[in-house]
Amino acid sequence: MRSLISILDFSVAELDQLIATAKDIIANPDNYREKCRYKKLATLFFEPSTRTRLSFEAAMLELGGSVIGFSEASSSSASKGESMADTAKILSCYADIMAIRHPKEGAPYVASRNATIPVINAGDGGHQHPTQTLADLLTISREKGRLNDLTIGLCGDLKYGRTVHSLIEAMSRYEGIRFVLISPAELKLPSYVRFNVLEKHHIPYTEVTSLEDAMPELDVLYMTRIQQERFDDVEEYNRLKDSYVLDTEKMQLGKADMCVLHPLPRVNEISVAVDDDPRAAYFRQALNGKYMRMALILKLLEEAQNPAREAIDTEGLVYDRVCKNPKCICQVEQELPQIARITDPAENILRCIYCEQKV
Repeated sequence: MRSLISILDFSVAELDQLIATAKDIIANPDNYREKCRYKKLATLFFEPSTRTRLSFEAAMLELGGSVIGFSEASSSSASKGESMADTAKILSCYADIMAIRHPKEGAPYVASRNATIPVINAGDGGHQHPTQTLADLLTISREKGRLNDLTIGLCGDLKYGRTVHSLIEAMSRYEGIRFVLISPAELKLPSYVRFNVLEKHHIPYTEVTSLEDAMPELDVLYMTRIQQERFDDVEEYNRLKDSYVLDTEKMQLGKADMCVLHPLPRVNEISVAVDDDPRAAYFRQALNGKYMRMALILKLLEEAQNPAREAIDTEGLVYDRVCKNPKCICQVEQELPQIARITDPAENILRCIYCEQKV
């Protein structure tokens, strides 16, 4: 059974096809009104969401399907201690496809290994957010007319920003991509993304702390929120929360055809005065998310006609290492097997299969 847990689950050709489908939905919406008639989407949101949850629901409804689910963990049996594996098995009895957002990293992966319907990762902690990346790809394609030969600035919380991690993985597979990583030292890109994606595939990147200095060279600026919910230390959050604020003065430093993206919600990292700038694409980006989720639902339901479960890649697996990441799903569900994968044999680097952190 095909699922979407990481953006790397889809090839570049598949991503391009999803973009093409989304553009056809935009051009010919009436052709898609009944595509999911009698199909049900289950939305399992264990943490708050506005855009992601409602865009999934809008996507399914516009395809002629229906939606069941919950919008907070307290509304589910997880509050009684039900495991992610059991929840996935139960929802497989009631729906044709499910989308899961969970604060613990690796939870959608666990669900996908236990469900008998397609599972979509709608965000797992600070780890991955592949459907936001689909929205990002469509937005860049529509705003810039291409997905290659771009300098992309990623600004703000690069440590916990799951949208950043997924976007880097996706864009690194296109030609002529360069990244400018703009963050305070405390919120730098995690090593598993930097080493496993950028350095492993020789993607050019620079790490800087000044947004103003980076602005003139950017084709795309991807702003992110400093996420209070990801911090264990409130004082550290308060110290870092106002690290970057994009205002009209900084926008004057950017190219005339630069586009500004943001996964939203914003707090104060983009001034509302920037909204009137034609380069501000973040609300168009939110709309694009609906179209890409429509395309994704269609793809996964079509492929679900083949019920065979995807095999686990067993190469380099190690079963005697313990993940110590407190945000990993294996710290909550103690019966999950502790499994790591050797990602760099030369350096003997092993990473948890759920959260990708070093073990």
